[in-house]
Amino acid sequence: MINEMLNAAPLFLLLAARALAMIETAPLLSSEANPQVARVALAGFAAYAAFPSTQAINVQGVGLFSLSFLLLLAGEAIIGVIMGFFITMIFAAFSTAGQFFSLPMGFSAAETLDPLSQTENPLMGQYLNLVAMLVFLSMNGFRELFLGGFWRSVQSINVASLAAGREAVTGMLLSGLSRLFLDAMVISLPILGTLFLTSLSTGLISKAAPQINILTEGFPVAITVAFMLIMATLPFMVEAFGRVIDSGFRSIESLYIQIGQRVMGGGGI
Repeated sequence: MINEMLNAAPLFLLLAARALAMIETAPLLSSEANPQVARVALAGFAAYAAFPSTQAINVQGVGLFSLSFLLLLAGEAIIGVIMGFFITMIFAAFSTAGQFFSLPMGFSAAETLDPLSQTENPLMGQYLNLVAMLVFLSMNGFRELFLGGFWRSVQSINVASLAAGREAVTGMLLSGLSRLFLDAMVISLPILGTLFLTSLSTGLISKAAPQINILTEGFPVAITVAFMLIMATLPFMVEAFGRVIDSGFRSIESLYIQIGQRVMGGGGI
């Protein structure tokens, strides 16, 4: 197989570029905690594993140092970025849900650097993001990412089919953005609604009995109620996280089915 890879070095480089672009943008793998050498090695291993089953990419007649090959290399990197970015949007729903109820519970100012997303994120957003990462690992998310994502993509998608099916890709990204806010709202709505009722009750009590300075106890009450709700609803959150992640992978597979038919009809590139 090594001899075949040496004879088809352009194809291997294209696969490695797609895998590396996906790894550099996918959550957890793109963290600065992972050395760049390890990421490049993982991309090379993924390209090596997917090399025998590559069907969609055909580089016959394309020189290794030609302009056409450079354009193909850029296109393969774009395909990898799209896959990694879509997975990132799925995980952004969880940190966004934490940001929704961080303000009413009084944790909006407690923002620190999230080592997973490499961005400033409230504490509750980091907590939900960490729980989502654990759910992702428990449901073999990396196996789905590399087998159901990368390996399936090299069988069905190439640069030409991506350009021809750009409407489907754009629709998937737009629907992913809209589903991001919808999933975040659904996840955070029980806690957000309860905190709203807590604030409303606190305000009514302070109006009914002005001599009781209950507003000074508003933040401790909101924090206590929020943590009790998180403890009570965590099993349901984990189940919701699993459904959201699984739905994201199903969306990627449906995209492969839509634009992969163009490869069968028009041939590879």
